[in-house]
Amino acid sequence: MSAVDILLLIVSCLLITIIVLQDSKEDASQAFSGEKSELFANKKQRGIEVWINYITGGLSIAFFVLAILSAFFVDRL
Repeated sequence: MSAVDILLLIVSCLLITIIVLQDSKEDASQAFSGEKSELFANKKQRGIEVWINYITGGLSIAFFVLAILSAFFVDRL
């Protein structure tokens, strides 16, 4: 395992954790019934929600870059 693989593993675990911490904007019953809730459609994010979105975006970009780098470091047959 190279350093890029270890970083990819760490970033992927952090990305999973931060996504699980995000608050759902949809009700689970509405997801299965097909109806769309417009009640909080224009609600502005505040506080920790903004930081969680920034961290999620940063980790997603880091995951994408590390996955591409990892693909180049794979030993070819």
